[in-house]
Amino acid sequence: MRVTIADVAREAAVSKTTVSRVLNTRADVDAGTAARVREVIAALGYVPSSGAVGLARGTSRTVAMLTPPLTWPWMGEVLQGVADTVEAAGYGLLLYTCNRGAESVSHFTGQVSARAFDGLLLVEPENTLDTVTAMHRRGLPVVLIDDRGHHPAFPSVATTNREGGASAARHLLATGRTSPLVITGPRDFGCVRDRLDGFLDQIPGALVTEGEFTETSGRHGVERALAEGRDIDCVFAHNDLIAAGALRALREAGRRVPDDVAVVGFDDLPMARHTEPPLTTVRQPMRRMGETAARLLLARLAGDVLSDAPVVLPTELVVRRSAPAL
Repeated sequence: MRVTIADVAREAAVSKTTVSRVLNTRADVDAGTAARVREVIAALGYVPSSGAVGLARGTSRTVAMLTPPLTWPWMGEVLQGVADTVEAAGYGLLLYTCNRGAESVSHFTGQVSARAFDGLLLVEPENTLDTVTAMHRRGLPVVLIDDRGHHPAFPSVATTNREGGASAARHLLATGRTSPLVITGPRDFGCVRDRLDGFLDQIPGALVTEGEFTETSGRHGVERALAEGRDIDCVFAHNDLIAAGALRALREAGRRVPDDVAVVGFDDLPMARHTEPPLTTVRQPMRRMGETAARLLLARLAGDVLSDAPVVLPTELVVRRSAPAL
């Protein structure tokens, strides 16, 4: 059952107005009383709704966003889509990152009850999904921006990872490639399984090696395949960083791209246009994902009832010289 501001007030032996003033960090509350209210908030796990936070001064008109480290290559696009949308609607944006892993998440959860924001956007939760789901059940509006195959009990935005993998395979087959090397990200991520399944639906006999979403994984994956004498004529990399590493390893091994080996990546990061040769890749609409998630959250804050079924945006194959069309 959702914990309410009335529950907090009763447990702390104060009025609901006093609880609201504490939530809004008003200076006209006795320090001892404010400390007792915060202790009760933490003990009950109370998450303020926009209405509770706004008893003293209306809704905060602020949205929070919890993200992985901003060094992730596509985070800037997602964040720009969110910022453009919430600012156009007259909302502010509070940004929390997971730079320090569990420590960052612990700090965020400890601050939720004291922060005056109306809803939360969450990007690829890693180990935070259970915590945020509990916050949502206690009344916090949440929308997940996710491409890793999570299916939480609240609204989310994702992309067609399986179809993206299939489109890469169909393109390679259409250009006469029949002996692919697939270098994946970690297979505990849903997007990795989806991309791989889509590709293998089209080319069941592909050589598959698991890696990380890094350039080093791409380089090592190609080097290992060549050292084992594998006869590969194309590489499908599960992101553009892996693809960049594969291009480097092929160049160092004297293999010509695309004449000897074609390469296809995933994401369409800005760097994909500047590799040598420019990278054929499956584009994820990262900025549009941010925009869509922000619009969903704003609609929820306006009173709309949202479906828990994911909003799924299409991927698109972008053909460049690393795997040109015939």
